[in-house]
Amino acid sequence: MNDNSLTRIQPDWYSPTRLLDTPVDYDFPGDRFIPNRSLMDLDQAHTLLINRTNNKLRKPNFNDEYRRKMEENLKLDVEGRPFRMLVFRGSPKSSRKSTRLIDEMRRSDKEIPLQTNENRRYRKFPLKASRALDAPLLSDDYYSNVMDWGKSNILAVVLGSILYIWNAQVQKAGVLMEVKREDDCPTSVAWSDDGKIVAVGCDSSKLQLWDAETSRLVRLVNVRDLQGHQSRVGCVAWNGHILTSGSKDRSIINHDVRARSNLVSVTRAHGGEVCGVKWSSTGNALASGGNDNLVYIWDSFKTSSRHYMHRFNEHHAAVKALAWCPYNSDVLASGGGIDDGCLKIWNTQKGTCISTNETGAQASFNITFAIFLSNDISICGLQWNRHHKEILSGHGFGTAESHCQLCLWSYPSMARIGEPLRHASSSRILHLSQSPDGLTVVSAGADETLRFWEIFGPPQESSQNVTHLDNLLSLKASAVR
Repeated sequence: MNDNSLTRIQPDWYSPTRLLDTPVDYDFPGDRFIPNRSLMDLDQAHTLLINRTNNKLRKPNFNDEYRRKMEENLKLDVEGRPFRMLVFRGSPKSSRKSTRLIDEMRRSDKEIPLQTNENRRYRKFPLKASRALDAPLLSDDYYSNVMDWGKSNILAVVLGSILYIWNAQVQKAGVLMEVKREDDCPTSVAWSDDGKIVAVGCDSSKLQLWDAETSRLVRLVNVRDLQGHQSRVGCVAWNGHILTSGSKDRSIINHDVRARSNLVSVTRAHGGEVCGVKWSSTGNALASGGNDNLVYIWDSFKTSSRHYMHRFNEHHAAVKALAWCPYNSDVLASGGGIDDGCLKIWNTQKGTCISTNETGAQASFNITFAIFLSNDISICGLQWNRHHKEILSGHGFGTAESHCQLCLWSYPSMARIGEPLRHASSSRILHLSQSPDGLTVVSAGADETLRFWEIFGPPQESSQNVTHLDNLLSLKASAVR
């Protein structure tokens, strides 16, 4: 045999055509650009390289018969099929026994039955509200936040000068507090994390805590009210024992409800009324929106006017609707008011806008044939779906009656799901909140009604019992190298 026989290259050996033509079923356990070292003999390769390039280094006992045997071993496998030293394919499945752990994992995955169409639960998109309650004297005010659904499954809503609580389980309503003066009406409510205490901000700048079980005002150390604001308190939010409030006086105040001196910090960064405040699920970041069209992101340890994390100025109207993503604590959704109508998704870690959705252009038309209208539609509320990657927006103040509606968007594509749900014929949506189980959303409209929508359920059964470790070890979706 010629010494140069080993240097001749078969150009089609590892080409896609050659692989497709071979009747052997091959396995691909690794990257195609990384040689499979289990099929190599590096010592033989090194010896062959030396013998091929420098005949002077050849040992005397390397006779022709020895070289012939070596070439056969290098060019043919144990079954007599052509063999290359450096291959970019796996070994035939029929010639290799499963001795590695990865093979056992693959076999166990194949034995797990897949979910069939018979036992899969499909979501049914609602065409109308499942329940409607009268809400007389509900204030038609964009800058107030007078509805919240607590973890104890009790809905708090302000009607006129009275704060009502409605128990969703027993479907019974009661009065929690009532004010005597018209200029002292509640303008914001928020349940504590344990669902026992309601924080109530008033038009007169008062901020109080009410016990829902005893229907009594919670007296703090030496004070009845939390002090600090000079005008109406339009938004409140809890973060453990810290209560954050935003006011028409343009300030944001953090109160420690446990301390004798409850005022922790005062922030004055907004140039207009503070319309919304929301804490992230981790409690590490606070988002605030204002009538100055700005969104600020604050670090929980540096809530002062000079130490904000990010300042977003891409909205063109007041920002009331704020919602943190439940499955990514660094993602925030914000909605602009009239003349803006944009739903924006932000990455608060990088300080960038992930996407902008012109909801006014898609509210009444299919997204493929969207006609960009004048953006006189406003976003009054946002709620994330905790069971599916979706977000719900509540709208109002549009040129068409159909603009006063609810729209469901898929995340992160932000494509609209189904047709918009109309709250009322011509009255805008003012507030949105969702039940503790995350399946039902309630909308409060200027038509003085509360409407309940079964829009977020049912939860995904397939993902409830799968842990992060299971996803990592499973080889159904991705191969493990």
